[in-house]
Amino acid sequence: MKKRRHGACLGLAILLAMLMTSQAWAEDGYDLWLRYQPITDTEALETYRDAISGVLIESESPTLDIAREEISRGLNGLLGGNVPMLSGAPEDGALIIGTPQGSEMIAELDLEGLDQINDDGFVIHSTSVRGEPATVIAANTDQGVLYGVYHFLRLIQTQQPIDDLALVQSPRIERRVLNHWDNLDRTVERGYAGFSLWEWHKLPDYLNPRYIDYARANASLGINGTVLTNVNADATVLMPRYLDKVKALADLFRPYGIRVYLTARFSAPMEIGGLETADPLDPDVRAWWQSKVDEIYERIPDFGGFLVKANSEGQPGPGDYDRSHAEGANMLADAVAPHDGIIMWRAFVYSPVADDRHKQAYDEFVPLDGDFHDNVLVQVKNGPIDFQPREPFNPLFGAMPSTSLMMEFQITKEYLGQGTHLAYLAPLFKEALDADTYAQGEGSTVAKVIDGSLSGDTLTAIAGVANTGTDRNWTGSHFNQANWYAYGRLAWNHDLSAEAIADEWVRMTYTNDPDFVEPVKAMMMGSREAVVDYMTPLGLHHLMGESHHYGPAPWIADREREDWTNVYYHRATRDGVGFDRTSEGTNAVGQYAPPVQEMFEDVDRTPEKYLLWFHHVPWDHEVSSGRTLWDELVYRYNRGVEYVRDMRDTWASLEGMIDEQRYRDTEAYLEIQEKEAIWWRDASLSYFQTFSGQEIPEEYELPAHTLEYYQSLKFPFAPGI
Repeated sequence: MKKRRHGACLGLAILLAMLMTSQAWAEDGYDLWLRYQPITDTEALETYRDAISGVLIESESPTLDIAREEISRGLNGLLGGNVPMLSGAPEDGALIIGTPQGSEMIAELDLEGLDQINDDGFVIHSTSVRGEPATVIAANTDQGVLYGVYHFLRLIQTQQPIDDLALVQSPRIERRVLNHWDNLDRTVERGYAGFSLWEWHKLPDYLNPRYIDYARANASLGINGTVLTNVNADATVLMPRYLDKVKALADLFRPYGIRVYLTARFSAPMEIGGLETADPLDPDVRAWWQSKVDEIYERIPDFGGFLVKANSEGQPGPGDYDRSHAEGANMLADAVAPHDGIIMWRAFVYSPVADDRHKQAYDEFVPLDGDFHDNVLVQVKNGPIDFQPREPFNPLFGAMPSTSLMMEFQITKEYLGQGTHLAYLAPLFKEALDADTYAQGEGSTVAKVIDGSLSGDTLTAIAGVANTGTDRNWTGSHFNQANWYAYGRLAWNHDLSAEAIADEWVRMTYTNDPDFVEPVKAMMMGSREAVVDYMTPLGLHHLMGESHHYGPAPWIADREREDWTNVYYHRATRDGVGFDRTSEGTNAVGQYAPPVQEMFEDVDRTPEKYLLWFHHVPWDHEVSSGRTLWDELVYRYNRGVEYVRDMRDTWASLEGMIDEQRYRDTEAYLEIQEKEAIWWRDASLSYFQTFSGQEIPEEYELPAHTLEYYQSLKFPFAPGI
């Protein structure tokens, strides 16, 4: 009995060990685009092995130590062997890494481009060092060196040639920031990948190793700032015991080049400071903030500053005391200025008395142009409403030449299928960045506004609302990782194309096999347009469910504020549909420069993707396809559904080309996406049909349920609320 029991236990132990080993080697998405899996192309592998004999880094620092560890990890993983760390004289094929200040060998070279790059920039050159062929990764700072190392590894991961390199790169924007909408209770507003990464109850004594992998991922993209807390701020984070926790994260992130920022609740002097007012002109309030800021910088010398949401959606702000946004922002700016801190003041404001929410931010902020202090950035969403699947560019861009403006994108897909739908957002980001404001004539793109080149701004920044959480794969869906990646790459260089970024990401995240890369890249490139089609075609917007923003609900009406309803935005009647923002309507078009205004004013010149954003159009209006508006809406809603079905077919054809777990995860999510795309289509068309009075053409599927059924659906526990 005892012997049999021992044998059974031994067998169980072996089985458990096998299972654990299997799990350890399974691809689950945790490694993101930094997988460093061995190159399987024999010819490419031999080429890289021949080109790299070892790595030579002459000096040490916390950041250079990370660069040394990363290049070793990357090369050994990709090349499948032990790439030695060299010392002394270079040898044929050496990879020499460092700065002129820390490396005698690099100081001896007259490397082209070192005098052109900024502190985050780098050069990578194929050259000769003391008579030996070598590749040099050099920068003027250790941080630039680290960025150069990640770029060099990216070249090998995507199997690019490295035998004749002459790269000179600097980021186009100075501060490249993630905004975490994370609460202190670890819930994440509009987060669809689990709970917050920040384990506040364990900090500062326990540092989750995942923080390091988060820092590595961001550094690999050049992201150099993280706002740890939600814009709907909690003053508690400014209390000493929480500042000690923030310090622990800041110390961990610093060698990766990442500054931490916090959101400041404007009423903090009252809530945790015991004052009777938060008036920004009150001397006691100003003194309280100065003392609090000094307290923060004593702990965190490189603290980045504050992000502030004020007088919006119930948040306190200077307007509570009849003060302007500039007076509120400048009060905080004065407090952080001695420490080289900045204030990012959000322009997302709207009031119940405005005749058009599109116009509100412009109306409030443009009169303040030139009133903000030099260390204040006004953070502007890409569109004038709220991260909709498609919006025209925000008219603030180009309208405040004397104020530093920064872009705010949403990486998390609050309105684009949330955690499950495949929607690659680089085309959305590029659509906004490449939009021409005509503020100083043709070519005055939004990108030139935020990189400072249009108005000569020296303080530049961009922000993306993060989509990370505690899910093992970080972002809920594997393809949501591509949006984090795309944001970081565009923050570094907004001239990159969405397709080139997708190509990089697919190769690094999955495989370099072109039979996989090309169809997946094509699938990604049309995915955001498909979401627009089955949710908000032809410029429709704000049709989502109340609070959860999950499914379709164009029928929402009779709320306490008109602009919190959906009927406010689509304005469907028996006569037509769409919001008249022309000079005959709210005149929102008047907020754009004349060439843009003239285009949006004319129903025949307005791009059809914005048609119903700017015009109330009859149902029988003929569009460019020759269809009536109603028939075109039906066509587009169905086109979106068909694209998702095509994505499912494409993905099915790729079975066996990547690991099982990630393949099955995406397969399941695409099935969800098809079901929900059909739901969006059927519910929306059932509703709008009550106004158009027209039939759905017989070549299309009819809704599976009645309008009353769709209106009855409730989602009180949807994530991210």
